[in-house]
Amino acid sequence: MTNAARVGVYICHCGINIAATVDVPAVTEYAARLPGVVVARNYAYMCSDPGQAMIQKDIAEHNLNRIVVASCSPRMHEPTFRAAIAEAGLNPYCLEMANIREQCSWVHPVGYPTTWKSMQLVEAAVAKVTRLEPLQTRQVSITPTAVILGGGIAGMQAALDLADAGFHATLVERESNLGGHAARFYRTFPTQELAGVLVQDLLERVNQHPRIRVMIETEVTDVSGYVGNFRVKVRRNEEFTEIPAGAIIVATGFETFDPHLKPELGYGRYPQVVTTMDFEHAFAGREDSKQPLVVHEGSQQGGNASLAEANDTRMDHQRIQIENPKSIVFIQCVGSRDQSVGCGGNGSSAHSYCSRVCCMVTAKQARLVRETFPDARVTVFYMDVRAFGKGFEEFYDQARQDGILYRRGNPSEIIKRGNSVLVRAEDTLLGEPVEVEADLVVLAVGMRPRPDSEAVAQLLKLSRSSDGFFMEAHPKLRPVDTSMAGVFLAGCCQAPKDIADSISQARAAASAAMIPLMRGQVQVDAATSFIDEELCSGCGQCAEICNFSALSLHPLRGKMTVNAVLCQGCGSCAATCPSKAIMVHQFTLDQVLAQMAALSGWDDVSVALEKVETV
Repeated sequence: MTNAARVGVYICHCGINIAATVDVPAVTEYAARLPGVVVARNYAYMCSDPGQAMIQKDIAEHNLNRIVVASCSPRMHEPTFRAAIAEAGLNPYCLEMANIREQCSWVHPVGYPTTWKSMQLVEAAVAKVTRLEPLQTRQVSITPTAVILGGGIAGMQAALDLADAGFHATLVERESNLGGHAARFYRTFPTQELAGVLVQDLLERVNQHPRIRVMIETEVTDVSGYVGNFRVKVRRNEEFTEIPAGAIIVATGFETFDPHLKPELGYGRYPQVVTTMDFEHAFAGREDSKQPLVVHEGSQQGGNASLAEANDTRMDHQRIQIENPKSIVFIQCVGSRDQSVGCGGNGSSAHSYCSRVCCMVTAKQARLVRETFPDARVTVFYMDVRAFGKGFEEFYDQARQDGILYRRGNPSEIIKRGNSVLVRAEDTLLGEPVEVEADLVVLAVGMRPRPDSEAVAQLLKLSRSSDGFFMEAHPKLRPVDTSMAGVFLAGCCQAPKDIADSISQARAAASAAMIPLMRGQVQVDAATSFIDEELCSGCGQCAEICNFSALSLHPLRGKMTVNAVLCQGCGSCAATCPSKAIMVHQFTLDQVLAQMAALSGWDDVSVALEKVETV
């Protein structure tokens, strides 16, 4: 233990999240008796302004040089407490957090064992914090430009916000047109505005903006560098270009669920069975409201007109002309909230998630049918109706008032019957089978990750959630950030969402990207790996395991070196190194062994080291 260590310990109630299960006063009293602890306190919300002020006051009055906060996960509030102690003049890396919420109160029942475990975690944190060394953060200069991957509405909005703020932005789109899926919608919900007008406005502003560079039919092949100094290599017409960027916004979008994976619904076999995207395309293509609808099966795939035209030609036999239908059936949750459907190559284990937009798309299209064919019977089979947004519930209520029949049911199959089809389902409210004959069946297909999501994740070192979408750094506190500093998420590549939410997230991502761009410098975390060259053999195994390309072999010394700007401090290299030549600041061997000694009741670190060496 460092002789000069003067530790302050602060236990958080987290409202009742911790206090309802853990005896917080007892933990505080226990902490006060630990070696090196000068003061121990508890408070309802340590992350609040009064809680932070309490820590800052004690640092000044008691000359504290180490701080332990026992509260929630460090992922939530470690930056908060680091900033607080730094403001009080203490090095921000002289902080250790004990997670007594997720690791104690949330996973154990009320009782002494839960409180005792909290005491042990606090004791381990105190043992470690006395061995922490102050670290110095570094400032890295930034290239004041941004690259946006994806030219849908999210990508275009992010590019516009960045460009309007004075930064140059490069918009990279794989397809031959901007606009993405939204460019092929007919109307939006709940206002029933023409989607084409919205998209066209964005297109004109993007194409006319002097600080936006648009690169269509362009594919990203490599991304190197680090926050503030990325180098994005793209390929266009077999010609390669390298684009410098201080920040990257990923807005690569989604693809719709392939209903061929549900063969019992007859998509691809019966022209009377189409998707919501097929149906939307049919409405958008009408020049006159008196014209019959011509629906092409297969037009939901892809994101631009040229591909749609190719599908229309290839699937010409799978089309239906609708003039005076007697019955139209909509089926919701096709490819959503379905554990039986596999990933289909997109990286997700199942489609158990809600795609969020399908209920409202169905309500919108059902109302369009009612306007176009007022004599038709319109039936919607649904699991649950989720009308969560502003004006959505009223829109759904209006659909029912218009005479659209909503039946809570689970369709099992669709079969041919003459020129129509027969939908067989179970009415889950009545508990009995039901059959509905229809001239047209519209499948509300959900969203799923694009097939190239894994390739993009590999290029940018991004994490993906179990459903295959890109994962944000924190769902509440950092919803547009990623685990890779300087890379942000916008739109449906992160999760299913509607146009309004996509634009909101795009503007948030642009705002987050502007912070380092405006500063001109970015602070790099100092808790990175470092190498003991006396032990390093230069084998290179650490470089192979590193996801951030932070390790390389020195050409003269034959030893591995760490690029501290690229290193994210994950510790993979330290676990891989056969000679134990790599350690991570804040997680050195003596610090970890001190925690082990405290948790296991061993007398000191030397005993812990003997135990580890024996194992």
